[in-house]
Amino acid sequence: MSESIFIYNALCLPAPDIEALVQGQIIAAIPRKLLNNGQKFALYPDDSSENLLSIEQYYCANFFPIAQSVLIQLNSQGNFNKLPLLSYKTVSIKAWAKCEQCQIIDRNNNLDILSQLTIWKPEVFEVILQKQPHIFLAYLRVYHLPQLCEIAANPNIQEKLGKFVSLPNSLTVSEAKPVLNDRTFAQRKHQLEKLESPLHPELEELQSAIASLSITQTAAKLLDDDIKVFLGWSSGKLIKQPNPDLAWINNIAKLGDRSIELEEKKSNYQAGTDFENVVRDSLELLGFTIDYTHKGGAGGLDLFCSKPYPLFGECKAGRKIPNDTAMQLLNLGMLRRPDLFNQAAKLIIGPGEPTTQLQDAAKIQGMAIIKPETLQKLVKLQSNHRNSVDLFKLKEYLKAGQSDEEVEKYIDQVYKEMSLRSQIITAVKQLFEQDNETAKATHPSFTVTEIRVHYNATHNPRLNDEVVHDLLIELSSPLTGYLGRIKGSDWNSDRFYFLRDLPIS
Repeated sequence: MSESIFIYNALCLPAPDIEALVQGQIIAAIPRKLLNNGQKFALYPDDSSENLLSIEQYYCANFFPIAQSVLIQLNSQGNFNKLPLLSYKTVSIKAWAKCEQCQIIDRNNNLDILSQLTIWKPEVFEVILQKQPHIFLAYLRVYHLPQLCEIAANPNIQEKLGKFVSLPNSLTVSEAKPVLNDRTFAQRKHQLEKLESPLHPELEELQSAIASLSITQTAAKLLDDDIKVFLGWSSGKLIKQPNPDLAWINNIAKLGDRSIELEEKKSNYQAGTDFENVVRDSLELLGFTIDYTHKGGAGGLDLFCSKPYPLFGECKAGRKIPNDTAMQLLNLGMLRRPDLFNQAAKLIIGPGEPTTQLQDAAKIQGMAIIKPETLQKLVKLQSNHRNSVDLFKLKEYLKAGQSDEEVEKYIDQVYKEMSLRSQIITAVKQLFEQDNETAKATHPSFTVTEIRVHYNATHNPRLNDEVVHDLLIELSSPLTGYLGRIKGSDWNSDRFYFLRDLPIS
C-alpha cells in the first residue's frame, strides 16, 4: 500500500494546462518561481491568463479543442477571444504533483522544439521572455486524487497564477495512481531535458485532426486514446475494455441456430431477418463494404459486399441449411449482378452439417459454407485485435464446400503471428528490465542481435537477424507503437526500445 502524504497548498495553473497534465499529454508546467525537487502540491485550476493571448495563440493545434472544451465547462458564458474570468464559488481539484526537476529556459534554448514537446505555442514563451530573462519549467510527476476535492474558490486567484495558494484543509494523498508509469515518465523527461524532436510528428498531426471529434464521438475517442498510448502521452494499454456497442457479437451463433428467436417466440421471417442483419454487421466489422440495396427478404439477395472484392452471400437461420440454398444463391446472384457473380467470392452461412447434396452443389459453384460459430470467432478476433483480419488472406481460406476447418486454420495462423510479435516485444522488455536489475541501464535500447539472442534463448523455432529486424521495424511503426526505434547507419545498427505490451486475448 502506498504511503499517505499530506498536502497543504496548491500550485495555481490554467485549467487546460492541468487537464493536459492529467491526460499525460505534458509532464511540465510553467510556475512563477523556481520549485524545489521533491516539492509536493495539489493542482489548482484557473481559467485566466496573465499573457492576455487568445487560446488560439496560446495552445498548439493538437490541444486547442480540449483547451476550449475545458474552458467552456468552467464558464459556459465565457468570451473565448481571451481566457474568461473565474465566475464560480467552488473549485474542483482532481490531481496532485511532485516536482522532479525545475529547469531554467531562455532564448538560448530551442523554443520551437519546446513547443512541439508541450501544448504551448512559441509565442507564449516570447511573451514571458519579454517580461523576464528566463522561464521556469517544472517537471511534474502527476497523480490522480482518489476522488474530486471541492474547495472554496480563492477570490484573488487571478493574482496567483503560477504561484502557490493555501488549501483550506490539508489533503491526504498517495502515489497509488500515477498518470504515467516510471518508465514512460523517465523517457518523456529525458526527451524534454534534451529538447529532442518528437519521434512521430505525423501521428501527432493525426491526433490533432481527430481531437475535436473525440470529444463527441465514441469511435474517435477510442482511436484518440490509442494514439496517445503510441505517443507516450499515456502509459496505459490499448483500449481493451468491453464495448457495449459490440455486445451483439456474442449472439451471432445463437441468432444463427435460432435459440434466441425460439426463446423470444419470434416468427420465422423475423428470425431470418435478425440473422441477416447480424451477418451484415459482422462482415462490415471485418472490413467489407456492404451494398444495402440488397436486403434479403422474399426473392431477394441476402447480402452483397462490393469492397475490397465482390462477395455474394446467403444466410440461413434455423437448425440446418436447406438443400437448395446453393442453387438459390446462384440464381439470385446471376439475376441481380450477372456482371460480377462468376468471379466473385460466394458464401453460405448457416448452422448444422450440410447434406451431401448441398456440399456437391457448393463445390461445383465455388461456394464456401461456414457456420455462425465460425463467423463469430472471426468477428471476435477482429474486435479484440483491430485490423488483424486480412480479407484477402481470408479469401484464400474460403474453400468451396464446408470451409469451417479452413477458416479456423486462418484464425489460428493470425493468433500465431500475433503471439510471435508479442514474444519479440517481451524480449525487448526483459532486456530493459535486466539492465535495470544489474544497475547497468546505460541505455534503454538494444541491437537486433541482442534481441534475437535473447529471444532464441527461450523460443523455437529460432529466428535470424533479418527476420527479427523485419518484425522490429513493423512493431516500431508509428501506427503500431509497441517499440521505439533509433535509426542507425544501416539496418544492423538500428536500436529498439520497449514502449508497451501486446496482450493476446
